[in-house]
Amino acid sequence: MNLYFLRHGLADWPHWNRSDSERPLTEEGIAKMKAEGKTLKRLDVSPDAILSSPLVRARQTADIVAERLGLAVVEHKLLAPGFNREKLAAILGEHKKAKAIMLVGHEPDFGRTIAEIIGGGRVAMKKGGLARVDIASPDSLNGELVWLLAPKVLTNDEG
Repeated sequence: MNLYFLRHGLADWPHWNRSDSERPLTEEGIAKMKAEGKTLKRLDVSPDAILSSPLVRARQTADIVAERLGLAVVEHKLLAPGFNREKLAAILGEHKKAKAIMLVGHEPDFGRTIAEIIGGGRVAMKKGGLARVDIASPDSLNGELVWLLAPKVLTNDEG
């Protein structure tokens, strides 16, 4: 199974004065995620499902990418901050027949979880970064990091 871990795009900070869970993408974040969605379509990234954290910035990120890929988004509370290997196992248990799943969420949770799955190391994902980890089956959380792409690669952003 291919697991795509997509960190949410640029979000409004530090000027945001309401609940963190309501923090939206910035205009720049929206534009960059649209560019990423276009790149993912061109690269034929085609997950069976896109699952998103319920936080606004993650859901917006998922919606933008899903629109480009012609898919729907399902919010999953286990992808909220605090996501870890055990929560990933629970999510995968619900999607055993999928060949590929895209998870949209947050750091440092994604980096830590990926590091555990691949057997150690340190993985840091920038906002809008995308990692692909392949696992043998949903029952096995031992995987291989196939690639980790910075957002500038996905948006063809020079700066």
